[in-house]
Order: sequence, then C-alpha cells, then structure tokens
Amino acid sequence: MDILEAKSKLDIHISKQRTHMYKPIQIAELLMVHRLGIEDIDLNDPNTYRSPSKRWRNNVTMRLIGRVSTSSARYQDNLFEDNAVPPRVLVELAKENKDNDGVIESYIYHRFKERLGMVHNVNSYALSKTHKDFKLNEFLSIFHEQEGLRKSIDKIYEIIVYSLFYTIIKYLDVEIRLNVKNYDSELMADFQEFNNKVLGISGESEGTEVKANIYRVGVTNAADKGLDMWSNFGPVIQVKHLSLTEQMTEEITESIKADQIVIACKEAEEKIIESLLTQIGWREKIQGIVTEKDLIYWYDLCFTKYSDTLGRDLLENIRREFSEEFPFTMEIDRFLKERGYSENQLVGMWSL
Repeated sequence: MDILEAKSKLDIHISKQRTHMYKPIQIAELLMVHRLGIEDIDLNDPNTYRSPSKRWRNNVTMRLIGRVSTSSARYQDNLFEDNAVPPRVLVELAKENKDNDGVIESYIYHRFKERLGMVHNVNSYALSKTHKDFKLNEFLSIFHEQEGLRKSIDKIYEIIVYSLFYTIIKYLDVEIRLNVKNYDSELMADFQEFNNKVLGISGESEGTEVKANIYRVGVTNAADKGLDMWSNFGPVIQVKHLSLTEQMTEEITESIKADQIVIACKEAEEKIIESLLTQIGWREKIQGIVTEKDLIYWYDLCFTKYSDTLGRDLLENIRREFSEEFPFTMEIDRFLKERGYSENQLVGMWSL
C-alpha cells in the first residue's frame, strides 16, 4: 500500500462520519502520539493503542465540543478493521505524518473545522428566522445540500420530531392519572416504599396525577436500532429519515420491547401501513406512523395558524435541541494554533 491508497481510505472513512467526527479525531491523536513518541505503541498491533486512543480522543472532543462518544464499544472498536482504517493504512499514514510535521493531523482537524462551519450555517438559519417565517423544508434542505452534513440528517430529523411533539404536549397541558383499582390498605402499607419509589404514590392515596411528557433517550448515539424517544403516557417513538419498508418496520418492532410504538419516517406507502396494521400482533403494537408530509403540515400549522401559541415555543425548542446536539465553539481555532496546525502546510494531496 502506498500513501495515495492510504489517503483514499482515510478520506472515505471521513466522508462516512457524522458531524462530530469522533473516529477521525481518534486517528489524528493516535498519529500525534506516534509522531512525538509520547507512548510506546506498535501500529501493527491494535491492542497497544485501541483503548488508549479512545482516551486521547475523548480529551480532545471534550475540549472542542464538550462531549465524548456514547456509541457502543463494538462500534468504536471497528475503527481499526479492514472496512475502516486498519493497521496497514495507519503505518503508511504515520510515516507520511512524521515526515511532514503532522500534516495528516492538521488535515483531519481542518476537515473537522469545515464540518463545524457547516453546522454553524444551519444554526444561523434557526437563529435568524422568526416563528412566522421558519420553513421546515428550507431547514432540512441545508443538510441535504451539504455533503458533509448528510450523515447527520437522521439526528436533525429526530430533533424536529421531538421539538414538535414536546411543544404540542406541553401546550395541551396533558395530565395522566394513575389509579390503583385493586386497593388493599394493608398491602399498600407494607409496600409503602415500593409505592413511593416505583409508582410515585405516597401515603394512603389510591392514585396520583403527573404531567404528560416526552423525552429523548440521548444525543450523539450512533446506534441505528432501539428507541429514540419515550413518553410517560405510553408510546415510544422510533425516528428514521428513510422511507418505511415492511422489513424495516419488522426490525423496529422486534428491537423495541414496548406495546405502543410510533414510527416517524420520511415516507410510507399506504399499502405498507395497511398491511402492517392488520397483521396479527402488530395492530396493537404499532400505534401510528408519522411521515414527513405529516410533519410539514403540523409545522405549517404551528408557524401560521398557531404562530403565537405554538410557533414561538417550537422554534425555541428546535434551537435548544440543535445547540445540545451540535455544539459550536470557537475553541477549534485556539486548538489549531496551539498545535501548530497551519492551513498553509496543507498543500499537494493534503490540500483542502
């Protein structure tokens, strides 16, 4: 393998990454440690750097974006497999990097800065619009049009679904009543701690009332299966920025152990919905399918007919969720300066 092949593998890997670029940053830190001889590692043996390189990466990402990767250990460890950046590629990259004063480290971090700039453009749209002129189609189109952001479109989709659901539920001020139908005073007294800690019922009460709410499971999780949101009134929500197929729906229902599932997707054919909801055991499990067409219609309602009651809060919720998912800071410029990663060194094959 020569350096051109190695660079090609690196570029392909970078192109597959979401905005936070955890894995390329891990490569950059590994190359720096090797170049400076900070720790004794053998690039041909991933066991000597697999775990330490995560720690080096986390130190940097905490500084630059205030978070670390929450992906599974298996997902993180495949960085050094053949379909990503295996040892033979690392060896070639490390030689080039050492011979040229960290040029590949600089290349990776400048590519990361580009991604952050793209995110800043999207955030600027959300900040510059009011609740009367925000357009969901325009917001989504920014991610579709910029190649570096396309891998993160699923997270944006999750944000717009959550923000809408959360805004409407909060405005409606929905309350949930939990009743104990088989009330037994002696049993309730004996299990008082259970009632308090698990059911949220105190004393001799036969029930309790709570506000309805919806929650995102977390941010920056690269896993594609499992639930994305859950509610305290029944349904769990799985969000996919893909066209719904029968196979995908079956995978979702099998991976989520819940009785009420709401699927939010780009589009779904009517015959698929009818087929899925009429199959034995699926009608009760799939509570509803929300498509992009539904979302656009509901967003338009919020920003037109209900602009003053729902629109303001919806836009604020989008801004908040976007900021938490894609934090942007100027720390990257200070970091590049401290490391001596000048854009002037990125010439030839390493030119941006």
